[in-house]
Amino acid sequence: MAHWLAKSEPHVYAWDTFVAEGRTFWNGVRNSEARNNMRAMKLGDRVAWYHSNDGKEVVGMAEVVREAYPDPTAEGDPRWVCVDLAPVGPFPKAVTLAQFKADPILCETKLVKQGRLSVTPLSPEQFARLCELGGYGG
Repeated sequence: MAHWLAKSEPHVYAWDTFVAEGRTFWNGVRNSEARNNMRAMKLGDRVAWYHSNDGKEVVGMAEVVREAYPDPTAEGDPRWVCVDLAPVGPFPKAVTLAQFKADPILCETKLVKQGRLSVTPLSPEQFARLCELGGYGG
């Protein structure tokens, strides 16, 4: 199983909305590196849900429930894909961007190094540390 971090602005699509809907497709990505990350996602992979701009914190955990397929918002451009995600559970304690920057393991994530990417991988060590800081055991 691989681990990922996906960013969403809470005023655009918040964790609470995601939980209420029970599933979403992650669309609109127009960065080739983020797109390649989505192409690499497999069923069952875990995805940390990060609120960007407002909050700047990981607030929950999702799971890939459908692998990459053509993004219907890409107006027929075959380069762009989306994936379907389902919520797994909230983080008991949100993990902030400041915590990422201050932590010797998390400071090496692409969230810190390439902050504009909307979908980034997490190493097993980074994922474990994130879950530890957030009190997430699921």
